[in-house]
Amino acid sequence: MSQDSPLFPAKLATRQDRRGILKVGASIAGTAALISAIRAITPAGAWAAGTDGIEKPKLTLGFIPLTDCAPLVIASEKGFFKKHSLDVTLSKEASWANIRDKVMIGALDGAHMLAGMPLAATLGIGAIQTPTVTGFSMDLNGNAITVSTALYDRMVEIDPEGMKKRPISAAALKKVIDADKKAGKEPLTFAMVFPVSTHNYELRYWMASAGIDPDEDVRLIVIPPPQMVANLQAGNIQGYCVGEPWNARAVQAGIGRTLVTNHDIWNNKIEKVFGVNQTWADANPNTHKALIRALIETAKWMDEPGNRMEVVEIISQKSYVNAPPDVVKMSMTGTFQYAPKEAPLAMPDFNVFHRYAANFPWRSQAVWYLTQMARWGQIERPVNFAKTAEAVFRTDIYRDAAKELGVAYPTVDWKSEGGRAEPWTLADATQPIAMGPDKFLDGRTFDPADPVAYLRGFEVSKLRIDLDALAQANV
Repeated sequence: MSQDSPLFPAKLATRQDRRGILKVGASIAGTAALISAIRAITPAGAWAAGTDGIEKPKLTLGFIPLTDCAPLVIASEKGFFKKHSLDVTLSKEASWANIRDKVMIGALDGAHMLAGMPLAATLGIGAIQTPTVTGFSMDLNGNAITVSTALYDRMVEIDPEGMKKRPISAAALKKVIDADKKAGKEPLTFAMVFPVSTHNYELRYWMASAGIDPDEDVRLIVIPPPQMVANLQAGNIQGYCVGEPWNARAVQAGIGRTLVTNHDIWNNKIEKVFGVNQTWADANPNTHKALIRALIETAKWMDEPGNRMEVVEIISQKSYVNAPPDVVKMSMTGTFQYAPKEAPLAMPDFNVFHRYAANFPWRSQAVWYLTQMARWGQIERPVNFAKTAEAVFRTDIYRDAAKELGVAYPTVDWKSEGGRAEPWTLADATQPIAMGPDKFLDGRTFDPADPVAYLRGFEVSKLRIDLDALAQANV
C-alpha cells in the first residue's frame, strides 16, 4: 500500500443529497514543509525554533467535555503549547456537530475529534464534503455502555448466568428485546453521541455480536455526552454508549449500571484524534507540526502515573469537564466502577494517552472505521479504503513531529487487529515499542488488506453497497 497515494483523481464533487456518499475528488496531497533546523532547548523551556516558521501562532482549538479532551487541556494549562511557540485558546463546544462545522468553516483551527470524523468529513458523510486530516491520535479506549438500573434488573432476571460473565455480552439484552416484541412493546431506546462516532460503531458491534439488529430491534438516537445522564434519569433512554466521566456519573448517582467498556469490545483502539481542515494543514504545515509536538509531549507526561491526579484536578474544573474530581479520577487513575455498590476494579488501560504507540494514527484502524461505515449503510458507493486512509490519517506528519522530539515511532502504517490477547512488542519502529492486546469481543480478526472479506463475514449489517463493486474499488 502506497504511503502517498491520492484519494481520487478528480476534484471534490458537490454533495447531491443528505444521505448519499459523493464521489470524492481532490488529490489530498499534504505538502507539509519541514522545520529547517532544531536547535537546543532554551533555559526557559521554549521550543528551539521560537516563532521561526510558525505561520499562525494564535490558535483556537475546540473540545467536548470528556476526560479524553485532557491532552488539549493539559497542553494549555501546563505550558506545552507555549513551549512550542503557540498561543492557544480552548473553546468548549456543546456537540460533535459543532466541532465538525466550526472546523469546516475555519471558526476553529483544529479540534478534539472522534476517530471517524475526519474520514466522514472527507467522504461527505452527513455534511458538506470537507477534506480533513489527523496526524495525532489523542487516546486509546475510554468509552463504555451503561444501562438504566431497571433494564439491568430485567437482563439479570431473564439471563442470570449470562450476566455473571465478564465482559457482559448482549445476549441477555437480546432476550429482553425478544420478550418485548412478543408482548407488543415499543423498542428500547439507546443513545450514542454522533452518527460517525466510535460509540455508534461500538454499540452496534456489541449488539450485533449477540444477534441484535440495531436498526430494527432498538431505537438509536444522538445525544451530546453531558446530557446522557439526565436523559437516562428521565427515562428518555434505557442505555447509552459514551466516554467518561458520564458512565461513572450515572453509576455513582445510582441510576445506571455499566455493562461493558470499549476496551472489552476491542482492546486498545484509537478513540479520539486531533483533526484539522486539509486547507488549514496545507497553509500552516509548521504550525500543525508544532501542535503535534506539543501534544506528543503532553500525552507522554500524562501517561506517567504520578501525574494523573494533577490531570484529574485540572480537567474536572467547570471550564473543562465540569464534574466532581472523585468521578473523573475513577477511570483516569486506572480503576473502573461498574455498579454503585461494587468496589472499583483495576483497569489500567481504560485511558491510554501515550504508551502502546497511542498517538500514532494507524491507517489500518482508519480502514476498520471505514468498514463499519459501510456495514451500517453510511457508505453507499465504492470507495478505495486504503487510499482514503492514506489521505486522512497522516502518519507522515506524525513521524516528522516525533522524529524532531526523539520519540520512537512505528515505521509501518498498517497492522492486523484481533490476534493478540497479550502484550507484544512492535519491532517495525525506530525503537521497539511495547504494545497492548488488540482482541475483539467476538474473537474476530481484521486484516486491513482485505476489508471486503471482513465485511462479508458479518451476519448482521445494513449494507447499501454492492460488495463486489467495493472489492473492485479496493483492488
